[in-house]
Amino acid sequence: MRKILTLISFLIIGGTALNAQQDAMFTKYMFNSLVYNPAYAGYYDHMYISALYRNQWLGVEGAPTTQTLTLHTPLKNNRVGVGFHVLNDAIGPLEETKAFAAYSYKIPLGGTRQLAIGLQGGVSYRRGDRSKLNLEQDQDLAFQDIGASTINPNFGAGIMYYDKSFYFGVSSPSLIEHDLRTDETIQSEFYARKFRHYYLATGAAIPLNGDLLIFKPSILIKNVGLLAGLSKDEAFQKIGAPTEFDIDLSLLFYEQFQVGVSFRSSIEAFNEESSSDSADIWMSYFLSNGLRIGAAFDYPLNALSGVSPGSFEIMIGYEFDYKVKKTVTPRYF
Repeated sequence: MRKILTLISFLIIGGTALNAQQDAMFTKYMFNSLVYNPAYAGYYDHMYISALYRNQWLGVEGAPTTQTLTLHTPLKNNRVGVGFHVLNDAIGPLEETKAFAAYSYKIPLGGTRQLAIGLQGGVSYRRGDRSKLNLEQDQDLAFQDIGASTINPNFGAGIMYYDKSFYFGVSSPSLIEHDLRTDETIQSEFYARKFRHYYLATGAAIPLNGDLLIFKPSILIKNVGLLAGLSKDEAFQKIGAPTEFDIDLSLLFYEQFQVGVSFRSSIEAFNEESSSDSADIWMSYFLSNGLRIGAAFDYPLNALSGVSPGSFEIMIGYEFDYKVKKTVTPRYF
């Protein structure tokens, strides 16, 4: 278990040979969209609040666990939306908490078509606990920064086009890249940086039997280090995780019960190799009083299948004034 914990630490710290996605991942990303794109604030015609818990790689010591709380609502004129989310992400000896406030402005394009432009700002608090590591060489510079804490401000932006049956959005929730090295490690071969992440999300709602049965395909593409080559620091010019994508197919029954399957994989930008990550199943239920509940399970399709049965997450949400608003302008995403 110590080797697994050490590997996880390397993935978070960064290094000359290891690259990884740094932002938390979710299987039910379509119900947690505000975390990825501030333009989603005020998407519903009423206030919406949700909480999600994810436990990744069950049975692996030090594996990631993530919790989020999101709230967003339109203002009275329905052209402006505001929101807030808190995210806590822990992996091995490292933990990061983010808190962001979001603002979006909607531009009507006729009918149910809308273009939303969003901005967000907030801070992240990153800290570590060296006591969770069992190091053979305690002075190893690769782990010198673990135990230090930092507070970094950041801001993000995104756009989103949507109507009743389609949406498309691009975003970067944290535009500022922070160098996480200290004076002790800045001259070593090991280095750490919080990289900019980019997201593209799109999906559709295709009626198969009116509103009684709706087919909902969607995809989320995640990229890290797209513009890393422009960095003034040569150490960070070639850093970038493989581009990751999530493909999801689901069915919505009677506008209440939804069941889906998804596939997560990645493509290496430079050598065009791909690697399968997981196959996922999930379900959610929309109660008539506005309550939403959901759960997902991921089965690993890589070497982790030998040490972990998979990952799971659970979600609960509540839509205020759901009974009144859903028949006026239904929201399928």
